[in-house]
Formats: sequence, C-alpha cells, structure tokens
Amino acid sequence: MAEVLLKIEGIHKRFGGLHALNDVGLSINKGEIYGLIGPNGAGKTTLFNVLTGLYVPDEGKFEFAGHNLFQQKPHVVVEAGIARTFQNIRLFAEMTALENVMVGRHIRSKAGALGAVLRDKGTMAEERDIEAKAWALLEYVGIADVANERARNLSYGHQRRLEIARALATEPKLLALDEPAAGMNPKETEELKALMSKVRADGVTVLLIEHDVKLMMGLCDRIAVLDYGKKIAEGVPEEVRRNPKVIEAYLGAAHA
Repeated sequence: MAEVLLKIEGIHKRFGGLHALNDVGLSINKGEIYGLIGPNGAGKTTLFNVLTGLYVPDEGKFEFAGHNLFQQKPHVVVEAGIARTFQNIRLFAEMTALENVMVGRHIRSKAGALGAVLRDKGTMAEERDIEAKAWALLEYVGIADVANERARNLSYGHQRRLEIARALATEPKLLALDEPAAGMNPKETEELKALMSKVRADGVTVLLIEHDVKLMMGLCDRIAVLDYGKKIAEGVPEEVRRNPKVIEAYLGAAHA
C-alpha cells in the first residue's frame, strides 16, 4: 500500500462572500507526481497558498509527514518539508543565481544571528558547506554556468530552473510547483519534464499546477481537478481525461 505523505480534508477558504475553496480534500502519496488542474479561477493557486501557509484556511484538516499543519505559518510549513515555486517568478533580482540558492539553504542552517555577527569557525564552515550545496543544486538543474550572473539577467527558462533549485535547497519532502512551464517553448517544456522526473526519482514527491494539460497527462501519476473551488475529479490521467465533469468544466455542457 502506498504511503500517504500529505492529506487534507474538508478545506474551506473564503474571501468575503467568495467561497474560493469548498470542502476540498485530497491525498498525495510519497514518491508520486501529483497534478492539479482546472479552468482559470478554479482555486488551484488558492489551494497551493493554503498548503504552503500563505493563506490560513477557515476549516478543515491538513496533515503532512506526521505533522498537523492546519493554520500554520509559512516557515513552519517549510521546516516540515514543503517547498514551492510561484506562478510569477519571485527571485532576488539583484542577487546572483548562487546567492539565491544559498538563501534557500539557510532554512536548514544552524548558525543564528550571533554566529552571523561573530563569524566563528563553525559558522564559516557552515557557510562553505551551504555554498557547495548551492553549486551542486545549480548543476543539478542545469544552470551552473550562470551561477555568478544576477538573477534579473537570466533567461526566463533559467529563472524558472533557479526557482526550483532554491526550493530544493530547503531539502523538501514535497516540491510544489505553480505553473513552472508557463511561457516556456516546447524544448524547455520537455527539459522541465525530464527534470521533474529526475526530482521524483531522487526521492522528492512533486505537486504540480499546470495549464499544459498534455504535459500533465504525460507526467503525472494522479491528477485532481478543481472547478469553482470544488474538487470534481481525481484519478489516473486517463480516468480524468474521460470524466464528463472534467470535459464539461473545460469545454462546456454541450461536449460532456
């Protein structure tokens, strides 16, 4: 039997009179690539923001790797092992690619503010280790050659890969990616697909939001579909593809 890594039940999120998430539940198994799709405004990014602590859910249950993360702060969620990227790239534009990844790595560092001020031997050794791991992650995602370039000067595809490297620097159990292929050309998309498969093969579970349905159907082990804040389908890609509710949500009732 598959080991459940993340499980949510009865998640509700309201913004005034808007019920953005309505009784959403899903479970993600350890070691799978799990997709989340749905039309614009379906609640996908809202759910991501709930899962990563940016939004506080109004009701429900949220368990991850044995931790109760319901209504927890973002740093608690990251420490528990969930890392994410964003639909709109959020890098430190004036920092180099290497420095961006090093920032992500500091969530796992031991030196506090005092160590940073005193620069003792232990702190300096840890800094060298952080830099080495950051270099290794840039190599892992295929952009080590631009390690010393400022993030704002990188190509769009390289910026996407840099965000993934920074997220991986936190040593996540679950990597949540919000539309990582948006704006990519077909070659970049295929390379991203290969990278996601490599991440999963190396023991990191992947949660993926994407509008590229073809990519999702060819990459994900299971897929959930949201529409108007509700989960309308969940299963292996072929089951989801043929589900009448999914066809209606994307194409209208005449095609269901």
